[in-house]
Amino acid sequence: MSEAEIVTIRCLQDNYAYLLHANGRTALFDAPEAAPILAALAERGWTLDQILLTHHHDDHIQAVPELVAATGAKVTGARADAHRLPPLDVAVAPGETTDAAGLSASVIDVSGHTVGHIAFHLPDARAAFTGDSLMAIGCGRIFEGDAAMMWNSLQRLDALPAETLICSGHDYCAGNSAFALSVDPENEDLLERMRTTAAGPRPCAPATLAEERLTNPFLRADVLGPSLGTDDPAHAFATLRAMKDRF
Repeated sequence: MSEAEIVTIRCLQDNYAYLLHANGRTALFDAPEAAPILAALAERGWTLDQILLTHHHDDHIQAVPELVAATGAKVTGARADAHRLPPLDVAVAPGETTDAAGLSASVIDVSGHTVGHIAFHLPDARAAFTGDSLMAIGCGRIFEGDAAMMWNSLQRLDALPAETLICSGHDYCAGNSAFALSVDPENEDLLERMRTTAAGPRPCAPATLAEERLTNPFLRADVLGPSLGTDDPAHAFATLRAMKDRF
């Protein structure tokens, strides 16, 4: 097995896509925009073999037809969401494993932002591709699920090893950091992360799960709950998510 290389690609205004290269093969996680993805492949001399999709929103799938036409890549996505994804060559369900550039990828249910949203955890790459579920210093807005569903999804991701790199779908770092600071103002780890990323050139995503646990208010619901008037982390999470929606 070759060492896995992960390349973060900025697409559209604030989307991220990720190339994973290992074993002489290349997989793409989410497909927001073809041009920067094709440019990143050409720059490295890589051929795209697979596209793995986390959920059905256009800003994560709209480049699939162009990329498939250009590369012949095979498409993997959630079986339950197949009716609103591009045509799938490989349909997967939570609890199953699939292949990504020759590495084993566990499929995790992270419903909440959408129902049927999945994440891919690749232990050998020490990475999880989480789309719009767990994000840098935040989590996705809840459109189709509910707060309990999203909380359970975040708990599944929080159970991964601390060194796991959380590769999420957007750069919402400025807004997420501002909200986090508003509810967790004395968090020195958060303040240091904000100082480090503001100085550049390192973006705040991706980051390890260990770093998210220290700085992400939605993973700190148990710590922040008493200040919100509750000792129930799930209730604290729901309160935090509602506060972020109004922030």
